[in-house]
Amino acid sequence: MSNHETPRPRPLPAQEPLWRHVVGDVLRRRRRAQGRTLQDVADVAGISMPYLSEVERGRKEASSEMLAAAAGALGLGLVDVLTLAQAELTRATPVRRAVAVTSVVGVRGTSAAQGRGTVCLAA
Repeated sequence: MSNHETPRPRPLPAQEPLWRHVVGDVLRRRRRAQGRTLQDVADVAGISMPYLSEVERGRKEASSEMLAAAAGALGLGLVDVLTLAQAELTRATPVRRAVAVTSVVGVRGTSAAQGRGTVCLAA
């Protein structure tokens, strides 16, 4: 490109949903499917109703302790919430190309991938 050419604008990447929005949606859907109120779930979880509302709306990033409490109040474990959120993220996120990793440095400078071929990670 010469000095007189204007650079072409890059297309903006598709925006991925934020983790807090996805987790909040998972919690809200489960609560509503059970026909329960915010106050009921908050009381069982031992957290404030306004805080739970903020988490469900994706306005607050819940700590692992708070997330475990809310999940438990809904009869879920953390792994259940993470699995449901992962599935939602997978549906909402465009497929990205695989990244090839040819070696991973392990302890004492040895390659953890020696003799194992190429490791491909999909994002």
